[in-house]
Amino acid sequence: MRVIITGGTGLIGRALAANLAFELYEVIVLTRHPERVTRLPQGVQAVGWDGRTANGWGGLADGADVIVNLAGESIAAGWWTEARKRRILESRVNAGRAVVEAVKAATHKPSVVIQASAVGYYGPHGDEEVTEATPAGNDFLAQVCREWEASSAEVESLGVRRAILRTGLVLSRAGGPLPLMRLPFYFFVGGPLGGGKQWFPWIHIADEVGAIRFAMKKTDAQGVFNLCAPNPLTNADFSRALAKVIHRPSFMPAPAFAVRLLLGEMSTLLLDGQREIPQRLQQLGFSFRFAEAEPALRDLLG
Repeated sequence: MRVIITGGTGLIGRALAANLAFELYEVIVLTRHPERVTRLPQGVQAVGWDGRTANGWGGLADGADVIVNLAGESIAAGWWTEARKRRILESRVNAGRAVVEAVKAATHKPSVVIQASAVGYYGPHGDEEVTEATPAGNDFLAQVCREWEASSAEVESLGVRRAILRTGLVLSRAGGPLPLMRLPFYFFVGGPLGGGKQWFPWIHIADEVGAIRFAMKKTDAQGVFNLCAPNPLTNADFSRALAKVIHRPSFMPAPAFAVRLLLGEMSTLLLDGQREIPQRLQQLGFSFRFAEAEPALRDLLG
């Protein structure tokens, strides 16, 4: 089985590629700089692309079984200037359009396109439970997610099943929020961010990969799915769980004004949250390995 992963050198893409390669899938990751890619698992091939079109790789979609579209500039790699916000949006929209272009040209089309999205689709929702039926928000991240999801929608009219994955905050040793969150705890200055009442929709990297694999294989997995653990916590409760696992106190909150001063508009990633629930994923029978935060953190940091 051939699987093409756009954005395959990022945190989720690398974990997914390694998991698939271990089971002897043919895995192709698309990257703008294949010459810089190192430490790919055995059996994973890096192929260059421009991030905008199917030039140079589109032929690989002919006969491929799955395309997983994860591509997009990191939202957490710097201040959200207007130029950077434009790159964040355009990188995602262009990647989706490139996938459509490749699928259109393929004689033997993939059976499914897995389209990445994020919990930011919903915008801040306070204590309200957020399911796949919750409407989109109206802030910058919600706009990005709406257009990101729409970018590959045309494959459905070509007879290709499409699953959209609105992922929460992915917990991993290799990157994402966890290494940054744990750092102050090691210096005994850890605690909740802001008031700590904001919800923290997390998912262990193993369940993120498992849910993508589930959506690839399950033929009735179509439409939108929330990818998050079924037991979200507030930021304060997550901080206490993290402190317990690494045997540190959780007593020193980071004031909201300081986080906003440090990060600007990007502070919404830490100070606003969603009580995201993976309703459709559970209805289809997906079983989480890590449904509770403390066992998840012990697996990653213990």
